[in-house]
Amino acid sequence: MENAQIYIIIALCIYAAIMVCIGLTSYKKSKTLDGFLIGGRKVNAWVTAFAYGTAYFSAVVFVGYAGQHGWNIGIGAIWIGIGNAILGCLLSWLFFANRTRKITRHMGTKTMPEYFEKRYDSKGMKILAAIVIFIFLVPYSAAVYKGLGSLFNVVFPGVETWVWMLLIACLTALYLVAGGYIATAYADLVQGIIMIVGVICLVIAVLSHDSVGGISGLFKNLANFKPLPDDQSGVTGEQLSSIFGGSAFKFLCFNIMLTSFGTWGLPQMIGKFYGIKDSAAIKRGTVISTVFCLIIGCGAYLVGSTSRLILGGKLPEGGVDSVIPSVLIEVLGNGTFGLILFAIIIILLLSASMSTLEAVVLTSASAVAVDLIPAISKKEIKQDKQMTLTRILCLAFVACSFIFATRNIPIIVSLMSFSWGVVSGCFIGPYIWGLFSKRITKIGAYAGMISGLLTVGISTLVISLTESFSAAASKSPEMGVCAMAVSLVVVPLVSLITKNKEGDKERVDELFYCYDKE
Repeated sequence: MENAQIYIIIALCIYAAIMVCIGLTSYKKSKTLDGFLIGGRKVNAWVTAFAYGTAYFSAVVFVGYAGQHGWNIGIGAIWIGIGNAILGCLLSWLFFANRTRKITRHMGTKTMPEYFEKRYDSKGMKILAAIVIFIFLVPYSAAVYKGLGSLFNVVFPGVETWVWMLLIACLTALYLVAGGYIATAYADLVQGIIMIVGVICLVIAVLSHDSVGGISGLFKNLANFKPLPDDQSGVTGEQLSSIFGGSAFKFLCFNIMLTSFGTWGLPQMIGKFYGIKDSAAIKRGTVISTVFCLIIGCGAYLVGSTSRLILGGKLPEGGVDSVIPSVLIEVLGNGTFGLILFAIIIILLLSASMSTLEAVVLTSASAVAVDLIPAISKKEIKQDKQMTLTRILCLAFVACSFIFATRNIPIIVSLMSFSWGVVSGCFIGPYIWGLFSKRITKIGAYAGMISGLLTVGISTLVISLTESFSAAASKSPEMGVCAMAVSLVVVPLVSLITKNKEGDKERVDELFYCYDKE
């Protein structure tokens, strides 16, 4: 392990140097608010595609979801990766990317709350959206810290977890504050390349392990798997080898829907479409991002599905969060090549998490600096002051996320379980219907946003009172999916029975004219 630590430290130093250089060289391109938040709307296909993909997958996916679902479900967990690539990536780019790029450019909006304000002529909706983003996305970034901290704690058991989280926070803050979206986008390109190389190498190494025996051996060995006598999970070889998830089929479907359709309403994902330069870049970006997500998503869950074979059916001391780190140590812990590959995989997980972290922090900071503070103060704030405020808030949100992750504040930990579903459930209906239909009213959009929030809130309250809060947290995927469905249904229904104020038709017609320009 000592040799592995040396290789990892060397790799970390090289990686950190590259990230700092990207941040410093991007500073000149991020001196305006447009440049800092959306790259001046001149970002090319490769950079945007990788920015989208790397924001999608973090260490939480690898260490948390892939480890947990691969351990408990087996080979069927791969469907989550496939669903993420097809539903969460491909369909999002096909249906929403170009329309989002055109209308946000036409309106001059740089954030999701700004989009709601100008699309529905509602400052109140802008404030509500900014508050939802602030409350639920900052805790989400704290979960990213904890995932990375758990990983490094396994590799460096003598170092406190908070030390690693602090180093990650400082590195992220440095290049994010210096270069804004441009820095994060080009960093994502580098991180994405590392992720692809790392996942491919990891899959090959895992499939080559004696306990797995290649693709054909994987299915055979999973089918023949016999749990240890003290294993109380009830997971059998039949379950692990079931291609459709066996008894976990329903749970699998809800997780696919939440993690896939959820991207359709998440501001840190949709925001990637604001800065892409033209329609041609979107066509190329659609293919690139989908292939990227297929490789990363399927690779992560495939590795997770081999975990019971590689670890002999014994769950590590750290629980499911330690499954993937333990698999890495078992597969790559010996030999010079294995140690080098081990270091690459650690950087892969670091890259995945930092890309997600920077996207969430930038989204949260801009929601407060650009949307919330000017709306509440009712004063026009000059762009240079907004620029400074956004940089300061980026630092503040990185610091807050770090503190929340290290302190284990109960309310923050609880919010993490619901953040994805709540944010997407609030925004997905007003956002998507606002892109495609002129008939959506402000009241309809408000109803969709509030109904998505209440779906999760009321369900959580009822389950917590009748059972327990932990039971409610375990049902957060189902709540999130229901919130998204309710929002998508409520928006057009309420719009059918309500009207906008007089003269609003001309304003909406003018907005939709942007789709006919190119």
